[in-house]
Amino acid sequence: MSIPSKKIAGIILAAGASSRMGKIKQLLPFGKTTLLGQVIQTARKSALHEIIVVLGHCADEIEQAIDLSGTKVIRNTAYPKGQSTSLIKGLETVSPVCDAALFLLGDQPLVTAAIINRLIDAFETSDAPIVIPYCNGKRGNPVIIARPLFHRLTSLSADTGARALFDEFKESILNVSIPNDAILIDVDTIDDYEKLKSKGA
Repeated sequence: MSIPSKKIAGIILAAGASSRMGKIKQLLPFGKTTLLGQVIQTARKSALHEIIVVLGHCADEIEQAIDLSGTKVIRNTAYPKGQSTSLIKGLETVSPVCDAALFLLGDQPLVTAAIINRLIDAFETSDAPIVIPYCNGKRGNPVIIARPLFHRLTSLSADTGARALFDEFKESILNVSIPNDAILIDVDTIDDYEKLKSKGA
């Protein structure tokens, strides 16, 4: 694996309460680990410069159950106010040497290191401040956002995530075609989880 000339921080968003699950979603079994454990393992295999894990709901249980070695773990006590609070918390922890942040969802365990590296390569070879993966015309995750836009993300409110930025900078976004619907699949319900397991857990 070649070392990127631009340094990208991976921010894994895993603070949510998974209220529709009735269980600690991050700790649901997946393969030889858990949903969140798989995302962390994948991030370690990629070309990311550093890995930041943002926890909130049931953080104590998650820290005890998952191997978080080699990552920076931070807690977002404001997680009930929405995903933007975790985005901001993660950005506050990014090392000064990093040129951008790639946001991974803690409930997307099918995303591979190859997908992450494809997006990093795309960011490296373009001047686009935002890189977004698409599959079959649908926008997915993870997304890369360059450091010059970090200050815009820190002004987000409620549960908007980075969507407001996507609209504002739509002329500057680099869309990357990914022939793998893993970028579209996350887990919000038990039904989602059962479907996910059938796809390769």
